[in-house]
Amino acid sequence: MKHVAVKALAWDLAADIYLPPGFDESRTYPAIVSVHPIGSCKEQTAGNVYGTALADEGFVVIAFDASFQGASGGEPRSIEDPVFRAQDISYVIDYLVTLPYVDADRIGVIGVCGGGGYSINATMTDRRIKAVGSVTGVNFGRLMHESFSDYDPIGALDAVAEQRTAEARGEERRVTQYLPASPEAAKEQGLTELDLSEATAYYRTERGEKPSGRTEGLFSRQASAIGWDAFHRAEVLLTRPLCVVVGDKPGAFGAYRDGLEIYRRAASKDKELVVAEGFSHYDLYDQPEPVKIALDHLIPFYKKHLGR
Repeated sequence: MKHVAVKALAWDLAADIYLPPGFDESRTYPAIVSVHPIGSCKEQTAGNVYGTALADEGFVVIAFDASFQGASGGEPRSIEDPVFRAQDISYVIDYLVTLPYVDADRIGVIGVCGGGGYSINATMTDRRIKAVGSVTGVNFGRLMHESFSDYDPIGALDAVAEQRTAEARGEERRVTQYLPASPEAAKEQGLTELDLSEATAYYRTERGEKPSGRTEGLFSRQASAIGWDAFHRAEVLLTRPLCVVVGDKPGAFGAYRDGLEIYRRAASKDKELVVAEGFSHYDLYDQPEPVKIALDHLIPFYKKHLGR
């Protein structure tokens, strides 16, 4: 693995490149962009689980930190803006096509959680992407204008507008913490919903916690997400081969629902829905059995469509 910097607007994106065994710089390889979850970083599941597994199968894989997050640039920090998140993927592809050992005609993308929704959205407009995989993918816009705004998107937009004005006038920034401080804190607060408790068990323990991971978002920059839809015009624009992986234990973040929806709506003639029975959203982050189910479908999917 090697660390690289990818130019995005006025700042760089921090990225890790995972190379296949026996890598030969004189050859050209298919490449896959791996997109991390919401409020996450490149070292959490996108790189250390799916990135390494796909590189072991002969792909050059690049996992990167989103703009305003992790080790990437961009100010202010902790912005989770779907427009930027989808654009980041294209900037990473801009970098990939300059590498002599990457075949520019064989580039795919994979995303986990919110990264799955961003990957699907980017694939609709960046035709350099030849195949897209979504692992327990979430449509963050749907989540924001539903449960994350208490099903009151207009009220949420009014509050965001007021906060942004306050910050523009010099008041302190308001940062939303997506999760409790620890599994113990979640229990004390009575937060037992499946996705929320399992997210806390992943991000707030040694299992998944990483120095660059920040499960938080700047409140004053959430308007874009509330008005965004990862699947907008999928019936027309999402024509690339698609592999959707979900667990069948549905939680409040809605990956199961979103997975079935995009599978139904996608214009792709070659599309596959993989349901990991008995497993949840966060099981698909790093647990061996469900991850194997996902990879047993994703690896041949990418080999077929990226010509490996």
